[in-house]
Amino acid sequence: MQKLLALTRKAINDYKMITDGDRIAVGVSGGKDSTALLAVLAAYRKFAPEKFELEAINIDLGFADTDREQVRAFAEYCDSISVPLTVVKTDIAEIIFERRKEQSPCSLCSKMRRGALNSAAIEKGCNKLALAHHADDVLDTFLLSLIFEGRLSTFSPVSHMSRTGVTLIRPFIYVEEKFLSGICRRLDLPVVFNPCPSDKHTRREDVKKLVEAAETISPDAKKLMLTALFHPERNNLWEKPSSD
Repeated sequence: MQKLLALTRKAINDYKMITDGDRIAVGVSGGKDSTALLAVLAAYRKFAPEKFELEAINIDLGFADTDREQVRAFAEYCDSISVPLTVVKTDIAEIIFERRKEQSPCSLCSKMRRGALNSAAIEKGCNKLALAHHADDVLDTFLLSLIFEGRLSTFSPVSHMSRTGVTLIRPFIYVEEKFLSGICRRLDLPVVFNPCPSDKHTRREDVKKLVEAAETISPDAKKLMLTALFHPERNNLWEKPSSD
């Protein structure tokens, strides 16, 4: 937990993610990443120089085979760390898989979940929304943009959404995914199994395999690629040719 807290605190300080008086909605799916984020922010709250409040928000996608016992255990965990939990019922799963029969559902699902999260955060009086995107997600998003869109791009640590007035923060940007799996096991954190039929069958999973393959060639490949992303001042890219 100490390493996770140190990396999270560094991200918060580096990008000024949290200030006094913030009311932060934590988007929790019940998976290991968001559950770990909730646990770390709850622990950080105890000694942080900033005084802030937390609210856990779960968007129930409407999958009938979600394990209700796991959901109950997660709700009890939120209560044990004194973080209110709001569950927003939706029919997103039905819309995507039954009505629209999306072949590539992840993008639409993400947009619909994010919209529901923003609305719930506003209703709860939150000015910030914390998501559990970690260092591996930073790199995977960059490679997805490069390979499938021809762009050098990834998401920002902090994004202010002017339309809603909510600021999006990602406190886990310095944390590698492997640490999150470990902390969930060591602390026996409750995790809700994801019943989505598209889980583990996405382009993002393909990119993860690409990174793993790169590490067979260079064991430090992921670390070095992340270093390049976190230090853009070292980049040496071409300027666009003059039209003159």
